[in-house]
Amino acid sequence: MKRNMRAWKDEVIAAPVKKPMPILTFPVIQLLGITVKELISDSETQAKAMKLLADRNDSLAAVSMMDLSLEAESFGSEILVNNDEVPAVIGCLVNDQDEADRLAVPEVGAGRTQIYLDAMSRSVELITDRPVLAGIIGPYSLAGRLLGTAQAMKACKKNPQLVHTVMEKCTQFLISYAKAYRDAGANGIVMAEPLTGLLSPKMAVDFSEPYVKRIVEAVQQDDFIVIYHNCGNNTMLMMDSILRVGAAGYHFGNAISMKEAVSLCPGDLLCMGNVNPATFTFGTPESIREETLTVMRECCHAPHFIISSGCDIPPIAKWENIDAFYQAAADFYAG
Repeated sequence: MKRNMRAWKDEVIAAPVKKPMPILTFPVIQLLGITVKELISDSETQAKAMKLLADRNDSLAAVSMMDLSLEAESFGSEILVNNDEVPAVIGCLVNDQDEADRLAVPEVGAGRTQIYLDAMSRSVELITDRPVLAGIIGPYSLAGRLLGTAQAMKACKKNPQLVHTVMEKCTQFLISYAKAYRDAGANGIVMAEPLTGLLSPKMAVDFSEPYVKRIVEAVQQDDFIVIYHNCGNNTMLMMDSILRVGAAGYHFGNAISMKEAVSLCPGDLLCMGNVNPATFTFGTPESIREETLTVMRECCHAPHFIISSGCDIPPIAKWENIDAFYQAAADFYAG
């Protein structure tokens, strides 16, 4: 359902009680009794999964599958899929400048991207009581999957032209892909740019900021917002650069102080995070409750803060812990 997302953002900030917005998608396989492979391979299954999660959990927004192998696969990368793990990219597709120059920008719909777009079209028909957001990868993180993480990091110093060539093609594709989600009825995107958080602040300015900013400027409008995610250790050192990309909201991982991130994020922008995803998997209801309440006590004085997971919650996370997270958030606001 189309809605004014800038007005929605302002209403969320003004509301005295904030609903949680964890990045919660893949644990739905446990509720459906299916594998990750089955979930990522069928649009109707994905739409059913998103509707089930929306009905079960009172989240601020629904988020589509956060599958960060998807865009690299559409370029031609090989991926590894296990029954209970998020898909991963195998090897690298681009090894040198010649291969970068020959790299073709895929059409939207290549690989499994059409499955995800079809799932979005169906999901927005099923979920009408909250915004529905698509999950996509960020341009530097996509380049890192095409080049290989180690080579992408080294090439920023030793062969910057190689990185920029690949980044340009990644950005072209991601703009088209995000627009396709907008046309499919999505209310926005959550753009995951985790690899940028490992760069130095200067390199983030050179190799991530301008490309992310181009995507935001190309797709963000009144009825479609961008929420930017970064979960690297260096995130706090590059906050000025991150904020310059112009997103309507920012989502941060648990490697940083959420309290500090909230203090640096302007009050008219959503700021989300950052309960450790590992606690959802390996913790207990008691430990997830305490961690959630700790973050909320430190951050909920800021009207623009939304409690969330620090990153995508793993497929094998315990539902008793996920339920404890939601209950802790409700109890905090209940006093």
